[in-house]
Amino acid sequence: MNPAILNFIEIFMNGLMAGIMYSLVALGFVLIFKASGIFNFAQGVMALFAALTLVGFMTGQVPFAHLINAIFGTEVHTWGAGMPALLAILLTMVVMIALAWLIERYVLKHLVNQEPIILFMATIGLAYFLEGFGDLMWGSDVKTLDVGLPSGGSFWWEDVTREWAAAGSQYYGMYIDLLDVSATIIAIVLVTALTLFSQYTATGRALRAVADDHQAAMSVGISLRRIWVIVWSISGFVALVAGIMWGSKSGVQFSLSLIALKALPVLILGGFTSIPGAIIGGLIIGVGEKLAEAYVGPLVGGAIENWFAYVVALAFLLVRPQGLFGDKIIERI
Repeated sequence: MNPAILNFIEIFMNGLMAGIMYSLVALGFVLIFKASGIFNFAQGVMALFAALTLVGFMTGQVPFAHLINAIFGTEVHTWGAGMPALLAILLTMVVMIALAWLIERYVLKHLVNQEPIILFMATIGLAYFLEGFGDLMWGSDVKTLDVGLPSGGSFWWEDVTREWAAAGSQYYGMYIDLLDVSATIIAIVLVTALTLFSQYTATGRALRAVADDHQAAMSVGISLRRIWVIVWSISGFVALVAGIMWGSKSGVQFSLSLIALKALPVLILGGFTSIPGAIIGGLIIGVGEKLAEAYVGPLVGGAIENWFAYVVALAFLLVRPQGLFGDKIIERI
């Protein structure tokens, strides 16, 4: 096989797996938007906060250590050797559920039936609060996250694909990151589970009812507060998974919160109300930006990967604003 074709296949596959990483973040946006009509600007910061908390538990870091030491003049930094990864993940999930309850109790319950822009502004405030709170709680230094997932290139895959090249060609095999493979498998499981939950459970149907009309849902006995706690807890779990994947890939640092910006083009393409759409949109963006960087980037000076997704999203808004799988909104005047 021609090495040029093999290079294209390699870029395409890596684009698919990069798109899965974007989709993991976009899923959190979709879940909350479906259930409450809120565009949760804080989703990226939730992924950061979950990853910071997980690292803190795994390393045995004392929360608010810097603040405690500054006030009392102590030198306390750790409480022990830390926890196993599985136990730390479970405890972090408990923290995210507690966070969902606090958000509902002290923010959302006061904003029932408010205009969408007010709810959106509330999530912006929540994002900045969580970012500052996470800094105060766990510190701002870059942290390494290792939960035992395989990482690095697959030598087996390189050896296999090297044999596909034409005889005599200097081709060294395809590079596939094992962490991206793990993210792909986890994303498939998550999307399947969340789709089944949304479509075939009473709670899933209640989530959609709340999104359509808060007052109507409450009038038939659906507890708005309970639904919001459930959906923000699920979104917190998705944020934890995204935080694990991105934190394992690039370290747990405060720039991790910016992955929310990368999810916006994914949502525009897939639709704000579709769980499968979040995955499809992520795949389109992931593959598109990798191919654009490889084949168009050299013609325009490179770095096209940084802005390609937003240009695609802008063009898509002109053609189909609701996204590929989003619900078309018809308003009668």
